[in-house]
Amino acid sequence: MDEFILYALLAGLGVTVAAGPLGSFILWRRMSFFGDTLAHAALLGVALGLLLGITDLTVGVVIVCVGAAAFLVVLQNRTRLGNDALLGILSHGTLAVGLVVVSFMENVQLDLIGFLFGDILSVTTTDLAWIYATSGIAIAILFKIWRPLLSITIHEDLARAEGIQVTRINLLFMILIALVVAAAMKVVGILLIAALLIVPASAARHYARTPEQMAGMAVVIGTSSVVGGLMLSLAYDTPAGPSIVVIALVLFLISTLMPNVGRQV
Repeated sequence: MDEFILYALLAGLGVTVAAGPLGSFILWRRMSFFGDTLAHAALLGVALGLLLGITDLTVGVVIVCVGAAAFLVVLQNRTRLGNDALLGILSHGTLAVGLVVVSFMENVQLDLIGFLFGDILSVTTTDLAWIYATSGIAIAILFKIWRPLLSITIHEDLARAEGIQVTRINLLFMILIALVVAAAMKVVGILLIAALLIVPASAARHYARTPEQMAGMAVVIGTSSVVGGLMLSLAYDTPAGPSIVVIALVLFLISTLMPNVGRQV
């Protein structure tokens, strides 16, 4: 196996291990649009990173995505607007600001296609270290807050009455998504990050009987999507990132045709 293919495979697997469980919670909490919001914020992070001369643009992406997640929690506590309206404002607002910032950088060559659709075949050892460190942190924290986060997802008011620190747990959850979005940008790109979070989890929902089973199945389906997408890309010279999402979509469509064995958790 060529080195760049091995690196691409390892990068995809590293992202899906964390994206599967987080994507499951995104579905349960009806926050699918949140992934798009952070994806748009990622473009602003890239633009600010270039503007400030940051060598590793991932740092700019992490800062902006985490900031957007924290800002959303603040807005949720300070306004009566629904989550859909707040996410819409943040999503389109950060995207617009990012494009305006890019327009001021005439002397900077920006591989916009690579950022929008990913460039998994150019992953380096540094990228792998970043992806696995991010995924490892995300999984460790998610494991620690799994029960309280599940309680909040089922009934937030009841969880608050039981003494669970709802705001703190919600903020941690959104920061974890922000970290995974920053890691996944190299794999599938800004425009397709939400699909990698949502599609495998949606397919897993048809087979799972418990939340834990759904999270595990989402990881398996995400992993299969990465392997199948890279094989499709090598066989037909298609873009690797979109090919991964296409395979995930196919697996989702197959799951909808199969008899439901789960309880639609």
